[in-house]
Amino acid sequence: MVDAGIDSKLIQKTELFTGMTQSEIDFITAHSQMINLPKDNLLFSSGEKASCFYILASGEIRVYKKKDDQEEEMAYFSSGDTIGDFDFARGAEYDACAEAAQDSQLIVFPGRGSTLDSLANMDPGTICSILLKAILMMTERIKSTNRLVLDKMSWVQNIHRRAYEDAGTGLWKQTLIADEILGALKDPAALIMVKPDRFKILVDSRGHLTGDETMIRIAIIVKNITRGIGHGWPMRFKSNEVGIIINNSNAAEAKKVAEQLLEEIAAMEPVPAMDDFPEFKFSATISWTIWPVDDPDWENLYHGANALLLDNWRAGGARISHYSKTEGI
Repeated sequence: MVDAGIDSKLIQKTELFTGMTQSEIDFITAHSQMINLPKDNLLFSSGEKASCFYILASGEIRVYKKKDDQEEEMAYFSSGDTIGDFDFARGAEYDACAEAAQDSQLIVFPGRGSTLDSLANMDPGTICSILLKAILMMTERIKSTNRLVLDKMSWVQNIHRRAYEDAGTGLWKQTLIADEILGALKDPAALIMVKPDRFKILVDSRGHLTGDETMIRIAIIVKNITRGIGHGWPMRFKSNEVGIIINNSNAAEAKKVAEQLLEEIAAMEPVPAMDDFPEFKFSATISWTIWPVDDPDWENLYHGANALLLDNWRAGGARISHYSKTEGI
């Protein structure tokens, strides 16, 4: 008979029981038990065999480990959470302690006086379904752990880096913004964009190799300034547009970085005169902006700063401008 105090919907949402038929859920509910656990009382201790698992109907359970008479907090569970299902599925011992952080009610499966063996004699089909689900659950969690370990291996990290690194300059590609940087932005963040002036004239007069070498020299400046800041992403946005994205950077700091970029690019050793072509001296056009102050929408912020950059570059360049959606300058 189903305990009227047990919510079968909570049981049905449990990972171990998802996808089971209503008759199987009814059997599981009927052989579960509702218990009350007062605040500060232990639910289970480290080293205790996981012969059952728990669904928290109400309250809060904290899980911790003891080491040298000190408690290390591991997790907190709240209403609707499942506790100890993976240990139960493996037939393992708990490696931590759990106690009520406040008065709590829990559903226990199997309930008092029942074991999987005894329930198998009553309904072997349902218990087989539970055991199969336990195997699938363990397999998936092992796969997840393996993926986590794999992602930390140096050769995987190297491949990951190469996927986002511009081969010509060693700067980060723009694809890194959508894939990773947007999720890591910290308010306020500076976007500083740089475009070398008269670059087409340089390439047309001295060749693509000179253009490539120039971009490498500018990239070195960008990377060195980023290292000096101590954090940030040195970027290659387009063919000859580069820059830096810097977390926790206000307007004064962004403007200072922009001025440093302008000065160091202007100080680059000129390309000597050759044949009918005079000496080529370097300069750059720079725009800077602050997210979310100047525009809370990153895409709009980027395109606005880029449009301002191009307008000033076409007008002769060699200047710094601040983009703001509200100011429109």
